[in-house]
Amino acid sequence: MRQIAIYGKGGIGKSTTTQNTVAALAEAGKKIMVVGCDPKADSTRLLLHGLNQKTVLDTLRDEGEDIDLEDILLEGFGGTLCVESGGPEPGVGCAGRGIITSINMLESLGAYTPDLDYVFYDVLGDVVCGGFAMPIREGKAQEIYIVASGEMMALYAANNISKGIQKYAQSGGVRMGGIICNSRKVDNELELLTAFAKELGSQLIHFVPRDNMVQRAEINKKTVIDFDPGQDQANEYRTLAGNIDGNDMFVIPKPMTQDRLEELLMTHGILD
Repeated sequence: MRQIAIYGKGGIGKSTTTQNTVAALAEAGKKIMVVGCDPKADSTRLLLHGLNQKTVLDTLRDEGEDIDLEDILLEGFGGTLCVESGGPEPGVGCAGRGIITSINMLESLGAYTPDLDYVFYDVLGDVVCGGFAMPIREGKAQEIYIVASGEMMALYAANNISKGIQKYAQSGGVRMGGIICNSRKVDNELELLTAFAKELGSQLIHFVPRDNMVQRAEINKKTVIDFDPGQDQANEYRTLAGNIDGNDMFVIPKPMTQDRLEELLMTHGILD
């Protein structure tokens, strides 16, 4: 079983990228569980065709500790198993605790079965908070992929996340598998992301082009592969899934200083 966590700046498209990648892996016959680690609880929406899944924390609040696995786990596209951690009421408590509670609950209920090929954790991008860092801090996820774009703040966040991976890699087995570019059509974006990944000692695992088909599929509450499997964009996600499935490059990243990151951006014409 490969356990993968997807991180990245808020709004960069982590959940969309994760669900489309999972759909491609499921289409290829892989058995997958997706654990949404975001209080918005939107990490499985496309796989469940828009169903607003009841979160683990809401279930615990409503029904107490005595719950069954089927109370928090639903089957989605291609047989994927879907869980949403959820979070506290707005303005109250720590959202990171929801991740810790959910993963512990899934373990105690036997969700991590031997027939699973993958577990994907779709995580809110802030690894400063210990709760959101849990999938890497406690060795739940061995592989980390960071979704980024050619925008400065997306790369700034990706570099910060790399610092978190580097920190926890010293005491555990977590490694970085690569950068996923979710394109925003920034000038020289492919070259910049390739150089950025190389600077970290990693790789650009795939460049996902920007395509309105993604939004069309989302409006229809589906992944692209589910909505229109013959589209070129569906093939992009199949390629990304294949690259992850066949990946054997796992590294402890080497984060940049702020000055070096800005130098890289200037070299590729982003800053002037």
